[in-house]
Amino acid sequence: MTAWFEGRLAGFDLETTGVDVENDRIVTSCVVQCGGGNATQSATWMADPGVEIPEGAAQVHGITTERARSEGRPAAEVVEQVVAALAECVLAGLPVVAMNASFDLTMLDREARRHGVQPLVDIVGDDLLVVDPRVLDKEVDPYRRGGRKLEDLCRTYKVPLDGAHSADADAIAACRVAWRIATKDRRIGEASLSALHAWQVSWARQQAESLRDYFARTPGKEAWADGVRTEWPFIPAQRAGGDAS
Repeated sequence: MTAWFEGRLAGFDLETTGVDVENDRIVTSCVVQCGGGNATQSATWMADPGVEIPEGAAQVHGITTERARSEGRPAAEVVEQVVAALAECVLAGLPVVAMNASFDLTMLDREARRHGVQPLVDIVGDDLLVVDPRVLDKEVDPYRRGGRKLEDLCRTYKVPLDGAHSADADAIAACRVAWRIATKDRRIGEASLSALHAWQVSWARQQAESLRDYFARTPGKEAWADGVRTEWPFIPAQRAGGDAS
């Protein structure tokens, strides 16, 4: 039986107007299929989010408000196509590989609902199986010092990252990091996708609870504890803004 990481993977990444999943908007997106012995296929989108792109966000991903307005496609059209591309991958049995999945998948969910697009979870249901390099890394190497952003993981696992903070580069790099972790950790590499997904639900909750406890007991950071969400791989819409515990 072929291990999950040796098959086809669907990398997914968004660049956005900010980090508020309930109110910020998608600027660029990528869904990439790679691995499994076949050529890499990548689809990318740029949206006109319909709102100003803050300067700080533009400095991260390089897309200004002016550029998004002139080159981007209508946000509703982009969201519909991204959801369709992911749904096609999921229904074909591919795992969605997303760094910090709860951000990207929640953002996509809220954008779909905002624009009257059928949300991904309503299309694929329990067929959605996700691999999150951030969750995996924290589980296999919890005490490593330093950052755990994608660029940090790429350095740790010796994965090339060309064009960091462009959606296509980040999506492919996330797949490569997941592959590296799976080859290094037998438990993760030999797990079924359904088991691995279930484990990550538990691991992500434990990791978030640990972070929340750290904030709560750290002078000057106590207020941050209330903003830590424990749901993974996305925050259900009906609980948006509610108690995450």
